[in-house]
Amino acid sequence: MDILSLLHLAKSKDASDVHLVVSSPPLLRVRGTLEPVNGSTPLTADEISQAFLQITTPREREDFHQHMELDFGYTLRDVGRLRCNAAQQRGAISLAVRLLPPVIPTIDELELPQILKELSLKPRGLVIITGPTGSGKTTSQAAMIQHLNHNESRHVVTIEDPIEYVHPSLKCAITQRELGSDTLSFSAALKHVLRQDPDVILVGEMRDLDTAAAVLTIAETGHFILSTGHAPSCAQAMERVIDLFPPHERHLAQARLASLLVAVLCQTLVPRADGSGRVAAVEIMLGNPAVKNLIREGKTYQLPNVIRTHREIGMISLDEALVDLYLKQTISGESLLAVCNDRAEVEKLIGKIAVY
Repeated sequence: MDILSLLHLAKSKDASDVHLVVSSPPLLRVRGTLEPVNGSTPLTADEISQAFLQITTPREREDFHQHMELDFGYTLRDVGRLRCNAAQQRGAISLAVRLLPPVIPTIDELELPQILKELSLKPRGLVIITGPTGSGKTTSQAAMIQHLNHNESRHVVTIEDPIEYVHPSLKCAITQRELGSDTLSFSAALKHVLRQDPDVILVGEMRDLDTAAAVLTIAETGHFILSTGHAPSCAQAMERVIDLFPPHERHLAQARLASLLVAVLCQTLVPRADGSGRVAAVEIMLGNPAVKNLIREGKTYQLPNVIRTHREIGMISLDEALVDLYLKQTISGESLLAVCNDRAEVEKLIGKIAVY
């Protein structure tokens, strides 16, 4: 099969992902929903192997046959940058390809909160963007780096798995490193990153103890660090970072995290009411004294209350962000209720919602 023409088709349909699995027709994720390609037949193992060969290098294929897993990036003319994953399943290859916009969108184009512009220019500290897989975290992160690139002269080092958006060096000098081809692991890259004289460090994901410990240590040296996680709320993002540490180190980790935290953003993508795509709803928790005290004391369960009571300084809960989108008629009542955390809280804010 010709995967390149399939990717061009996916681009024309404004799909975010392409899935190739044996015994299933090619699937496109359009506006969050999977749908088969019209007129396509179920794929064979040979067809998917052929597609895999078209978009990988010999080195990547060797790596895949050794580990039976592979994350890699690929650039296709007229389509843009692709983030790809290959995995073995029932003796055959399955492929998942994420299509990224060819041009890095701005914070305004993504309709993200304006506070992201302010956060991206911070001189030091830690900002974490969290949310489920496929919620646009990487795109928000790229938009923040792009805003920095247009407004400040700094050295930015990114450590990604794989590189998704390729940043041109405008006002900033941007060094992009990819796991596998440029470095062996996040923690290995972070050990040596200070020798590269960075001002800003983007860490693709804090996924293990070594990476989390290195991120806190580097933030303590006065650098600005931007990273991501998969927690479904800002409060849980804090718990997950702390839980990476062994029990006897957690109290110290809480104190270190509290002193370094600038903000946590938790986002999810919600279908637009007019069917034209999806929009991000963003929960914002800023590292003010109340938030820092609760993290230091391990009382993360109280963080949602602090977010709700500090809206005047820019904090907002996910439910409040969803209500704002609903009141602007950007999203439907049905989408609001499907995504919100607490229906009773939402209805307290805007009254009963009729879902047709």
